[in-house]
Amino acid sequence: MREFTIGKNDAGQRLDRFVSKTLPLLPPALLQKYIRLKRIKVNGKGSARDVRLAVGDVLQLYINDEFFEQPNDENRFLSIFTPNLDIVYEDENLLLVNKRPGLVVHADETEKVNTLINHIQAYLYQKREWNPRWENAFAPALCNRIDRNTGGIVIAAKNAETLRIINDKIREHELRKSYLCITVGRPNPPQGRIEGFLRKDEAKKLVTFHHKPVTGGKTAVTLYKTLQTRGELSLVECELLTGRTHQIRVSMAEIGCPLLGDGKYGLGNKNRAYHEEKQLLYSYKLSFAYTSDAGILEYLRNKEFTVADVPFRTQYFPAK
Repeated sequence: MREFTIGKNDAGQRLDRFVSKTLPLLPPALLQKYIRLKRIKVNGKGSARDVRLAVGDVLQLYINDEFFEQPNDENRFLSIFTPNLDIVYEDENLLLVNKRPGLVVHADETEKVNTLINHIQAYLYQKREWNPRWENAFAPALCNRIDRNTGGIVIAAKNAETLRIINDKIREHELRKSYLCITVGRPNPPQGRIEGFLRKDEAKKLVTFHHKPVTGGKTAVTLYKTLQTRGELSLVECELLTGRTHQIRVSMAEIGCPLLGDGKYGLGNKNRAYHEEKQLLYSYKLSFAYTSDAGILEYLRNKEFTVADVPFRTQYFPAK
């Protein structure tokens, strides 16, 4: 419990507004709930949210200590009262979450609170599976990333051993990630392998494809298979043998079949014609294709997980 005595500079404010400014990490919905439950008292008694505070009033706040901290990148998950997650699979070690397009996975210059990792940490905190006060250093962490405007399966580790194992399996190519995308144009041949070198321009946030080694370039290998075609559009499945920034988007554009909706590497006139502003790309399937021991995650060997629905597939290539 914490107490605050109202001084002249704070007098006249509504109770809920004073508390929200004093505890910026406390979600508004949770604040209102605590007022209703009388976990926020004025002079020892429950109070209405819109009561005006007077000089000398004493507030008692029966609220978890972590909400009294200053906001930073490690505790912003506390600001999320209702985590919004589409969980594909969960056990005691990890979560597989279907990230929606438009959501960033980690905080960046455009978003600090509404991120995938914050929703995951808030979810586990509210389930009482994790609390930063119980740990010396570990926090639930993402094992892979997906671009803001790409959707699909993201792996979150609930403990340090899982994080280590999954990172090792990704590095050793023992996790297979398959993507669906819609391209403008029909890949020729319909099935194949795109191999080259990708170089990222950090300043421009653009990636270029090169057929020969270049300074700063990294090997990129993508397998693709055309599943369906309809007019000028194709539904294509891609598998990453390497995990480079914008790999599928750049590689498909390189063979003359850019992704529909791609504002960086696609065709602006086609994107506008179809009213698509985000690349139609989805990490829809994940396979635990171990070739070596997986420790505490051995039970996932040969397991495969698929998202229930890829919206753009239903829109452009509905089941017959």
